[in-house]
Amino acid sequence: MSDCHCEEHPERSGGLRRAVEGCDEAIPNPRFGDCFAQDARNDTAVSVIIPAYNAAATIADCLNALARQTIARAQYEIIVVDDGSTDATRALAEKFPDVRVLATTHRGAAAARNSGARAARGAILLFTDADCAPTENWIDAMRAPFADPNVVGAKGVYRTRQRERVARFVQLEYAEKYARMSRAATIDFIDTYSAAYRRDIFLANAGFDETLPVAEDQEFSFRLAKQGRRLVFAPQAVVFHRHVTTLGAYVRRKFRIGYWKVRVHARHPDKVWRDSHTPTTLKWQTVLWLAILAGMSAALVVPMLWGWVALLAAIFFVSALPLLVFVARRDPALALVALPLIVARAGALGTGLLAGLLGEIARSARLKRAVDIVGALTGLIVSAPLMLLIALAIKLDSPGPVFFTQVRAGKDGAPFRIIKFRSMVRDAEARLDAVIAQSQLPPPVFKIPNDPRVTRVGRVLRRLSLDELPQFVNVLKGEMSLVGPRPEETRIVALYDAWHRRRLAVKPGMTGPMQTRARGALSLDERARLELDYIEHYSIGQDFLLLCRTLPAVLRGQGAY
Repeated sequence: MSDCHCEEHPERSGGLRRAVEGCDEAIPNPRFGDCFAQDARNDTAVSVIIPAYNAAATIADCLNALARQTIARAQYEIIVVDDGSTDATRALAEKFPDVRVLATTHRGAAAARNSGARAARGAILLFTDADCAPTENWIDAMRAPFADPNVVGAKGVYRTRQRERVARFVQLEYAEKYARMSRAATIDFIDTYSAAYRRDIFLANAGFDETLPVAEDQEFSFRLAKQGRRLVFAPQAVVFHRHVTTLGAYVRRKFRIGYWKVRVHARHPDKVWRDSHTPTTLKWQTVLWLAILAGMSAALVVPMLWGWVALLAAIFFVSALPLLVFVARRDPALALVALPLIVARAGALGTGLLAGLLGEIARSARLKRAVDIVGALTGLIVSAPLMLLIALAIKLDSPGPVFFTQVRAGKDGAPFRIIKFRSMVRDAEARLDAVIAQSQLPPPVFKIPNDPRVTRVGRVLRRLSLDELPQFVNVLKGEMSLVGPRPEETRIVALYDAWHRRRLAVKPGMTGPMQTRARGALSLDERARLELDYIEHYSIGQDFLLLCRTLPAVLRGQGAY
């Protein structure tokens, strides 16, 4: 590789920060040459993307393995996306002269991979993990399927050198799935430990879903398969991985997979019973485990049901025979512990699925809407006498209408008219330019202390958030929710960065994380981060918690003026 440097090409190196949406920093290794950028003009150029979070123990092994690839070094770049690590991950990655290191806030592996994809220069994107060590021909094996112009994605395989029993069982689980996939001309399931996609297709489909901390790679491949895109299995593309080594870690991992699979299957119900990766017997074992658990609970009350439980257990054992035989032939010493591990696997996945189903019910839009209707009707009835007094006070205090309406951005940015009690003089919007310089917040949002446009009654209403009471009508109309992101003015939405717009994915709320945390005293970025966290971790329980926090926040009065 020649001694060329990014500093010589500021139009390339300086633009990297803008390319990585949502990053606090996007820092290329200053020693990384521009040779790859020149080669990236052809369709064979490859970008290898590695998300890393607190990966100091493994990142060097991964990068050393990638440095020994059979493909010419000028034909591929390596991008490490440090996902807000608190250890030495970033410093270790920066020691490698041919590696680009991007530093982001901690938002999860999906967001890190997406950031890397946006910054990548290659026509083909390769993904692996920081705890994987690719074999020397990995890049060649991953890009080989793309000689067929119809192929848009490819999946490689795991191997391990570990000797712990749990790790060996995990590897044989994968081996069984690989044997199944090897018989298919096309697949619909790609894991990101060894994955490849055409960059244009990846970006055109918005990349991985960043709201999924697990199974986001599966969900993305399901999306592409549904479009009729061709995905293929590349068994020669091997990465060595450190699997979990204890039963507890194995069970926790399977539970987490089961939990998030519910959300994936809610979007792709056709994959509940069949996909190219998961044996159908595993899906049945998960259901059988739940049925056995329910049967055992019922049998404690109705003893005659123990026969039914025994029958289900026998069916479970028969369903496990193919994997038991598979394990016994390849690792006879593991055969004795294989059945308990199969039972533990089914139990962890089943419990995770059950928890995920309960979580989805708690996040149900219909349940949220029902709570909104009941809450808004109750709020209107209870506050009706107070609202009459407020209306009278407004009329006596200053000329103008009782209510103030303004166009705000609703769900998906759809405009609607928000209703509030008027708290300012009648021509307040026309006088905004005269007072905007007094704002204490960075643009485009503003908050003006001692705003001269606020009326005497309006000051009291704003301090106690009573000007918001008419929004119960917006909630009943379905334009707003009781709890959600702050309803934003459309002129501010027009100035949003792309990541800000994600807060428009749900209905705005009368109260929410912003209103209970310093109210108007937050910058746009601060409020957006709070609200995106609310969206990504939504549950009806969280809504009730925010409703309970609203009154104390109002009484504190922080950020209200």
